[in-house]
Amino acid sequence: MASFYGGGRTASGEVTGPTGLTAAHRTLPFGTNVLVTNFRNGKTVIVRITDRGPYGRRRIIDVSRAAARELDMIGNGTTLVSVVLLEPH
Repeated sequence: MASFYGGGRTASGEVTGPTGLTAAHRTLPFGTNVLVTNFRNGKTVIVRITDRGPYGRRRIIDVSRAAARELDMIGNGTTLVSVVLLEPH
C-alpha cells in the first residue's frame, strides 16, 4: 500500500514542495530512484527517496502529492502499488 503526503522538511534535510516527485521509504538510501506502479490503473511514476516513513500500518511507501496525482490516487488516499528499484545512471 502507498499513501501520499503534502511535503515540507524531510529526513534528508531537503524541503519538498507540491510539485516534486519524491517519496518516503523506511530503508532505501536517500537519492534512490524508484518506479512506483498503481496496480488499480497501471499508471506509473518515478520518484526519488528523500524522507523516512511511512509509519502507517501495511504501507511501504509515501509519495508526494505530485506523484499521487500522476498515479491518480488523490481521491482514494491510498492504493496498492509495486515499487521497483531503478539502476543509477
